[in-house]
Amino acid sequence: EMTRVWHVHPEQPDRAVLVEAARILRRGGLVAFPTETVYGLGADATSSRAVQGIFRAKGRPPDNPLIVHFAGARDLPSLPPAGGRLAAAFWPGPLTLVVPRMSARAGDTALAPEVSCGLDTVAVRVPDHPVARTLIEQAGVPLAAPSANLSGRPSPTTADHVLADLDGRIDAVVDAGPTRVGLESTVVDLTVDPPALLRPGGISLEELRRVLPRTCVAEPASGPARSPGIRHRHYAPRARLVLVEGADRNAPAELKRLVRRLRGAGLRVGALLTADLARIDLGADLVKSMGSRTDLEAVATGLYAGLRAVDEAGVDVILVEGDFPVTGMGRAIRDRLARAAEALPGLPPRSGV
Repeated sequence: EMTRVWHVHPEQPDRAVLVEAARILRRGGLVAFPTETVYGLGADATSSRAVQGIFRAKGRPPDNPLIVHFAGARDLPSLPPAGGRLAAAFWPGPLTLVVPRMSARAGDTALAPEVSCGLDTVAVRVPDHPVARTLIEQAGVPLAAPSANLSGRPSPTTADHVLADLDGRIDAVVDAGPTRVGLESTVVDLTVDPPALLRPGGISLEELRRVLPRTCVAEPASGPARSPGIRHRHYAPRARLVLVEGADRNAPAELKRLVRRLRGAGLRVGALLTADLARIDLGADLVKSMGSRTDLEAVATGLYAGLRAVDEAGVDVILVEGDFPVTGMGRAIRDRLARAAEALPGLPPRSGV
């Protein structure tokens, strides 16, 4: 069964298309759609059967909870006071709140237990994309929507990325062009005190602290994960991804040596680097620029597309510049790269490489 593809304008989507997509969702089907962060794989969040379909299509681990997307904050029956303040500041937008499960219902309908993976919490957000919001309104139910990719792969920022992973496994894709933020939403756990940042994203820790000054950064979880994207190896290309630290200081010579060594071992080497480094001839099989270090928003927007492009060239190893600042969007970029990377045997651990 081929996946249907509808092309719509990102700001003024064709209503008839979204009515048809909403009909598929109400029947329990799966529709990928754009949000401001990445493309999501939507299913009726009140239907166990529909939500189970997401896990099947993605090959997603059953202990990785889903984010439930609402059309507006008014559709959530109640948020804790801290949640109300964050919602007022950042919704609609790339912020997910983990709240007690009891408070997150869809009108009179309980959310399917599968969205929480057995936890007594649920992750909720209001996306900032006209297509996403109109689709949720038309469906008349909140939509569970993890990223629309095979589990563990880089998240999709275009409809082509969705089809590369899920063509034939889902009913339809609404294509509204590339997404704006390019990294998944920031996740804040409001069931603990002080509130804890579980996953950095499009809303920075500094911005959160302007509204809730006590927001802390969560320690890596040992128990069940309350948030998607923090437990399993994630965001990873098929090739081995190696983070190159200290690239700004001693980079060109170090990188050339590393590329020479890897190619000497018979490996095809790709590199994803910021603009200044990408201009240097390092002897790699393929080099792509992530954009300028002075514009981390743009680096974030193009990160997954860059990883996929280098990966599709069939390289064995991808060297990626990794030492972004630990503030603002840099924190989110570092987080995604660290989760996608692995150490190369025989390379020094994480100092030079």
